[in-house]
Amino acid sequence: MRNGLKRSAQIILSIVVILALLMWALWKTVPQWLPAVASHWLPKGTQLTLSGAPHWSDGVLQLPGLRYSAGECQLATAENARLSKEGGHWALNIDALKVDTACLAQLPKSDASTPLSVADLQHLLPDGRVNVTQLSVTPWQRYAGQVQFSSEGGVQHLTVSSDALKLDAVLGADRTLAIHSFSLIPPGSEQPVTLSGKLLLPATFDQLPESGELHAEIQTAQVPSPLDITLNWQATEGVLTLAEKGRDLPLATLPWKLNRNELQITQGQWHWPYATQPLAGGVNLTLSDWTPAFDQTRITARLNVLTQGHNGKANVVLTMGPGRIGLLDSDLDLRLTGQANLQATSLSASLPGQLSGSVLNPTLSLRSGSLLRAWGKPTSELTISDARWPLAGVKVSAQGVSGPLQAILKARHSFWGKFDLHLSGKSQAFWPDIGQWDFNYWGNGHLPPLNGRWDMSGKGQWHDNVINILSLSTGFDRLHYGLVDVDAPRLTLEKPLVWQRPPSARFKPQYPDLPTVFKGDIRLVAKKIAFTNGGYLPPATLALQLNGESPDSFTMRGMLDAKPIGPIRLNGRWDGERLRGEGWWPKQQLTAFQTLLTPDLNIRLREGSFYAQSAFSAARKQGFVAGGHWVVKNGGFWMKDGDMSGLDFSLPYRLKDQVWQLGVKKPVMLRIGEVNNLVKMQNVTADLQGHYPWSEKTPLTLSNLGVDTLRGHLSLSALRMPQHDAAVLKLEKINLSELFTALKPKQLAMSGVIYGELPLYVQNPQWIIHNGWIRNDGSLTLRLDPDFADAMASGNFANNMVIGLLRYMEISRSDAEVSLDNLGVLVMKAKVDGVNYTDTTHGGDKEKREIVLNYSHQENIYQLWRSLRFGDNLQEWLQQQVSLPANALSKSPATAGQQKDQTVRKEQ
Repeated sequence: MRNGLKRSAQIILSIVVILALLMWALWKTVPQWLPAVASHWLPKGTQLTLSGAPHWSDGVLQLPGLRYSAGECQLATAENARLSKEGGHWALNIDALKVDTACLAQLPKSDASTPLSVADLQHLLPDGRVNVTQLSVTPWQRYAGQVQFSSEGGVQHLTVSSDALKLDAVLGADRTLAIHSFSLIPPGSEQPVTLSGKLLLPATFDQLPESGELHAEIQTAQVPSPLDITLNWQATEGVLTLAEKGRDLPLATLPWKLNRNELQITQGQWHWPYATQPLAGGVNLTLSDWTPAFDQTRITARLNVLTQGHNGKANVVLTMGPGRIGLLDSDLDLRLTGQANLQATSLSASLPGQLSGSVLNPTLSLRSGSLLRAWGKPTSELTISDARWPLAGVKVSAQGVSGPLQAILKARHSFWGKFDLHLSGKSQAFWPDIGQWDFNYWGNGHLPPLNGRWDMSGKGQWHDNVINILSLSTGFDRLHYGLVDVDAPRLTLEKPLVWQRPPSARFKPQYPDLPTVFKGDIRLVAKKIAFTNGGYLPPATLALQLNGESPDSFTMRGMLDAKPIGPIRLNGRWDGERLRGEGWWPKQQLTAFQTLLTPDLNIRLREGSFYAQSAFSAARKQGFVAGGHWVVKNGGFWMKDGDMSGLDFSLPYRLKDQVWQLGVKKPVMLRIGEVNNLVKMQNVTADLQGHYPWSEKTPLTLSNLGVDTLRGHLSLSALRMPQHDAAVLKLEKINLSELFTALKPKQLAMSGVIYGELPLYVQNPQWIIHNGWIRNDGSLTLRLDPDFADAMASGNFANNMVIGLLRYMEISRSDAEVSLDNLGVLVMKAKVDGVNYTDTTHGGDKEKREIVLNYSHQENIYQLWRSLRFGDNLQEWLQQQVSLPANALSKSPATAGQQKDQTVRKEQ
């Protein structure tokens, strides 16, 4: 018996050891057999995987890693899960749980026909607590955070805490869901959307909540105050209200009614006071026949917008359906018709179309007859008479715009004038900087600032972020600005104009360092550039190379060539508002500039050189501003009645608002070596500084005017324009013999030297010279032509006696007062002391007779000068300078004819 008991104990011990070893083996191989066992309770096609063996420590079951997969997709991953009992309830703590919602599509569809009950779900949940330190759900990783869930006594409590999402909700045993707080920060916003309220959940999840009231608050940049969103309902009816905090009138009121598979919004009202003008309208919407997965829905809707502007009230209506929209496919007809009147413009639309594709990525196809128009005055300077966008055949989707793109614009700008532009092209999946668009363009207009009509045409393309203008031809019939008139200028492209814009978000990851480029070669040709003085430039060509970052920022280099003038080297920069540049005129022969001189001057360039440098700036508000320095060295030319040599000319200048500033830091300087005309002139000097046209604030001053002539010197004191004081013309040691030799009068001859001062007026209403004087410098001699003297002496004894005294006279003192008025009438009063030597009747002795002559002379010098060889030229110049009235000039000869040409009073 003892042996039997011993044997029984060995058997029992062996069984215990075997069971212990079996239990140990099963525990160590849990990762291998547990997934296979769990697969009997998991949905078909899913799998549970353990990444390590579980272990028990201090009453806590620890699972290093769990993975739940649906097909080949990893649906959920848990890290460091711990199961323990706390306070009599089970507690599950997980350090990190990641869920990929894209794997939900791999789960098999449920065959259960009985909908899940809320009460059944609550009964299935045991009392306990789940704490996930970091829950991350793809694709909403930005809302990742801590999640706590507890169930006790049939009441469930859920809290979520993260930087962008916070939730505190309680589900009671009576199916009442209380949302104590809900806060969510949408992507791209810094203001959270908040929600709170209560609702009664339905008995099963295939129904909507029976009643409830939810309140949400959101802060947006479009309105100054937070928005309150209220949704309340009872049974199948309710109202959705959107209002601004502190305002009685809601922004939207949408009454809705739900009947089985049909949701209706009837006579909904909305208004928006924050547009350029207050907008309002109504909403009617019907959604019906949606599928259980809500991937197909029939829709019928009508939305209208009321506007009021410069053309009164107007209405725009959008009608949709009947049609269907779905997550996979849609087929919905829509039409936008009506007119919108804005404050300064109006829009009209007739846009029939069709919506197809997924409602998450739809395609809008516009049908025949689609047209969008605009007109009005969007700015105080621009008036749009007609703008049209024919849109038939255009397709719009998230990928871009495809189909024909056309636009017509007829407008008038107060500065740029009237213009008519056309654009026609074809696009393929095009958004700015994405896709392709090939286009042609043409147009014409009138540019008032330059008094010219223009036209243009060309073609281009926009592929991704590169815009190419492949061809361009634009020109004017003529341009006129200030003193310049340009005949038929035309601009063309020598090389395509390329603008490589910054890469869009779509291409930036591929080309993060892609530079922005703007480049091209242009050519401007003009048949003739004429100046108001009668000169002109021969056919000119301007070639420019453009290089920069954009049309608002580029530099240019080029040459202006108008053979034989030039080439002129040009550099410039455009910054979007102002064109700045510089020009360098290389040194070249002065004869090349013959065409710049008006033929009326009768000047033929012979020798000398010219060079210049200039800078300019042009902008819309400031106009054209320029400055520089022109230099002529050792110039020489022939004139109608002589020639000039040794000409040195220096002209620093500025030009702004068509006003010339002559002589900026130093005056304009003119130096002439010699002038051979009626009389020889040498060492001519003149300085000019100031503004033209001049004014009181910006005068023009002529100074240092002097010339050596007639063996003496002529000089003029400073002449200021506008003139306040007379400029004094000084005569120093003027030789009368030289003067009379040049004038060649046949009636008389004089010799000797004179000096004097003639106050010169340019802007006096009456005088040109007033109270001038001329005196002799030493003895003078007067001789009358014998034939002239004999003719004057014949007739009576008195004439014979007077002429006899004047046939030859030596003058010891001559004092003359001279005045000249604007009509050309010269008045001279002179007192002459002299001696006459007359032959006596005895043996050839001469008798000395002293003569005191008071002489008064009045003559119209315009009539006199006509008889001189240089008269016409000088008269015309003087008449232009003093602005002689035409009627006064026409009366001058008659006036002179009515007066006695000469009055001689003599005393002996």
